Amino acid sequence: MTAIPTKKSTLLKLISRPKGATIDALVKAIGWQPHSIRAALSGLRKDGHGIERSNDGKGIAVYRLVRED
Repeated sequence: MTAIPTKKSTLLKLISRPKGATIDALVKAIGWQPHSIRAALSGLRKDGHGIERSNDGKGIAVYRLVRED
C-alpha cells in the first residue's frame, strides 16, 4: 500500500527540485491560494527548513529548499 502524499510533502518535493518552484506552480500542484502557499513556506521556515527566494530573471519569485551539508 502506498502512502498518500500530503500537501506539505508535495510542497517540500517541489521546492526541493534544483530549479525550485514558483508560487503559480505551487498553486497549480497543491490547489491553495497564493497567500496560503506563502504562509506554508513561512511555517516550514519556522520548523527549521532553509528556504531561499530568488528571481528567475523575469521578475518571478522562485522558492528553493536549501540543503545544509
